[in-house]
Amino acid sequence: MGLVKIADFDPVQSLQSAAEVTVAEQLPEGVDAIAVPVRAGAPAPDPLGLDAAALAAAGFTGKRGQTLVVPGSGGPVQVAVGLGDPETVDADLVRDAAADFARAVPQHKALAMHVPAGLTIGADEFARAAVEGALLARWSFYLGGAERPGGLASLSLVADEAADLDAAREGARRGQVVARAAALARDLASCPAETLTATRIGEIAEQLGAQTGLQVEVFGKDEIVQMQCGGLLGVNRGSMQPPRMIRLRYEPSDPTGRLALVGKGIMYDAGGISLKPSDESHSQMKNDMTGAGAVLASMTALRDLGCRTAVVGYLMCTDNMPSGSAMRLGDVLTMRNGKTVEVLNTDAEGRLVMADALVLATEEPVDAVVNIATLTGQCLRTLGTEVAGVMGNNPDVVAQVVAAGAAVDEPLWELPLLRSYRKQLASTVADMTNMGGANAGSITAALFLEEFVDGRPWAHIDIAGTAQAPAERTWRNKGATGTGARTLIELAMRFARPEAATTTPDGRIGA
Repeated sequence: MGLVKIADFDPVQSLQSAAEVTVAEQLPEGVDAIAVPVRAGAPAPDPLGLDAAALAAAGFTGKRGQTLVVPGSGGPVQVAVGLGDPETVDADLVRDAAADFARAVPQHKALAMHVPAGLTIGADEFARAAVEGALLARWSFYLGGAERPGGLASLSLVADEAADLDAAREGARRGQVVARAAALARDLASCPAETLTATRIGEIAEQLGAQTGLQVEVFGKDEIVQMQCGGLLGVNRGSMQPPRMIRLRYEPSDPTGRLALVGKGIMYDAGGISLKPSDESHSQMKNDMTGAGAVLASMTALRDLGCRTAVVGYLMCTDNMPSGSAMRLGDVLTMRNGKTVEVLNTDAEGRLVMADALVLATEEPVDAVVNIATLTGQCLRTLGTEVAGVMGNNPDVVAQVVAAGAAVDEPLWELPLLRSYRKQLASTVADMTNMGGANAGSITAALFLEEFVDGRPWAHIDIAGTAQAPAERTWRNKGATGTGARTLIELAMRFARPEAATTTPDGRIGA
């Protein structure tokens, strides 16, 4: 097979989930497999046709994370799904349970799940989490043909009599909106660099904006020169592909707050002159635009969720390649705000492109700025592949980011923004360098970014560790995770104007 054509990735098809999601009181016809939630210590539900003793003999007790496939005779396959203690059932458990169910019957395309009453979680939350879990667990990315392997044709939620049917329907709808945004983020991060160039992601943003109520502006190289975005232009110097700066706007009537999102969009990161080693991690550098993908994907969901926050998004997109014209070590770049940066490592390029976007964001009438990026390998080594790092100059904004991640089970951990480390960025020929010392690289990278927010309330999310998963786990797939899209959606939905922050004498941030 020859090279994949740039036009082969259809973003609108990606946005629209192939699975039909319905909520009903009765099991619809044509279902292949149905999940029957089982609470630990409770009698086995009637649909299973097995009592508790028979389930226990098969090793199933209803604990969290347990599944047991019970073949049917002429009807759908029954899958017992453990909920554990009914007093501790929450959205995370339901999302995981739905994903475990979907993975337990990978050959079946039409799935159903009972929505039980009498839990501590409402029918709306249950339905939303179940839809997210099942759809994301069965997501796949495939450029080899028209049909994705492993996908779902339909997902039906069967509400018990005591459950609130209307609430379950609304929860399912919202779950589908969030799941399709997360799937889009995964698609974008999975695209080969030859398929998803900076030019192409600009075209995709325009297509998606027309479908989802976003205002989209795409700026080419000449316009970027006029905007004096020296960081983006410097990183782009080694690439044959032109850069793009993409601005997205979501503007509801009478917004309750204004939020700016900035995403790193390095479409492929070879490291520039500071060439990366030729190993497996290098082959995954097509996902160095996961931050930009998360911003774009999250904003496609805002209208359908009725978000009351006005959001402006900036995607800074280019390759980082070595060539005769590439940015060199020792070069000095002038950023949009006039600050000069001495380049000590061309592989510390993400902070350069985002610096310009942060300046642009602060020129907007926003209440806070949040950026997201696969920024530092040190964050991966500090927090691993399941927790993202967050730092910022305002504890209220950082707390809102952490809370949003916790709500959607994309955990974040705050690292200290120690101002005493700022001296590691000192330069003898410019205002600053783009690299600190050998240690605390995640913190010095954040301190670099802070130089461009002009004191605005700001938080920085480092997803270098969580953008790529080494193995599948519940609704999390192996490979590009699309992490951050669901967190940014939740942040925008619950965003509140932050309180002012003060700086303590040792340079730490305090309320």
